[in-house]
Amino acid sequence: MPNEREMYRALTRRDAGYEGIFLVGVKTTSIFCRPVCPARKPQARNVEFFPSSREALLAGYRPCKRCRPMDTNGTPPRWVNQLLAAVESRPTDRIRDGELRAMAIEPARARRYFNEHYGMTFQAYHRARRMGLALSRIREGGKLMNVAMDHGYRSNSAFRDAFEKTFGKTPGQGRDTECMAAKVVESPLGPLLMAATADALCLLEFADRRALETQIKTLRSRFDCSIVPGRNKILEQAEGELKAYFAGELKEFRTPLSYPGTPFQEAVWRRLLEIPYGETIAYESLAADIGRVGAQRAVGTANGCNRIAILIPCHRVVNKGGKLGGYGGGLWRKQFLLDLEQSRGAELFRV
Repeated sequence: MPNEREMYRALTRRDAGYEGIFLVGVKTTSIFCRPVCPARKPQARNVEFFPSSREALLAGYRPCKRCRPMDTNGTPPRWVNQLLAAVESRPTDRIRDGELRAMAIEPARARRYFNEHYGMTFQAYHRARRMGLALSRIREGGKLMNVAMDHGYRSNSAFRDAFEKTFGKTPGQGRDTECMAAKVVESPLGPLLMAATADALCLLEFADRRALETQIKTLRSRFDCSIVPGRNKILEQAEGELKAYFAGELKEFRTPLSYPGTPFQEAVWRRLLEIPYGETIAYESLAADIGRVGAQRAVGTANGCNRIAILIPCHRVVNKGGKLGGYGGGLWRKQFLLDLEQSRGAELFRV
């Protein structure tokens, strides 16, 4: 990141050249903004700077409603699209730092973005994408030596090591290896990480959530498979339904879900799926509904372990008095979702 004096100068000038480089937190309002925010500029002593929305959120700031620092209008920044297109056009190659600079993309910026949105560096993302494609070839009956060479490996041993690091199995066991496809989608609430088998959505989580790493570890353990960047019909269906939901055009999701957990957790999550769009239920009432009177704290914990946000609507559970209670993605997101579902969502999309 640039130094603080340079960033503050860019902030006062609303310099669009610093978009994606830093975000600014305003201590007096507990709000964080883009460098180009049209709001009145605070004094230098009342601001602090962050490389990403994740750091700003974890520091206790909430996103500005005017410049919407979490919103990229449904798409990643242009330079990220350029990088993703390069990966898809040359998935078996290696894109090194020198080539990134030739594309006018600073390697540190790429690492930071991919760590925040995908939970891995750009190089790790590219490697995982390459391994996912290699696995598909193996399962289609491809010969191991040909698959290794076609995916950028000069020897079987190098390919074997990379394959085992990704999937925990040898390439020879690949024909029986399952994996989940994962991708990041943008939303008005910030980027969402999705993962799905060929049959069901298994993860939908806010990419900046502190517990995301734990959720992914639990997911791998529950399904005994690896997660690699990719696409499938389930992800496409979920992404389309989410767009319609945020547009106020969809009230019931039809994407198949898979959410193994403890018997208690599964009972809570099944009850969540029964809460109608636009309605809420108290933690205490939910506990009683599943035959566990007085277990409202345990219900809250199960909500926090829910791996499929929004579609399994834990945001619809509130305290008995009507107060929001907790929410792993942040209370501002919970309020946004409830307002959207209760027909108060139009204001959320205005600058």
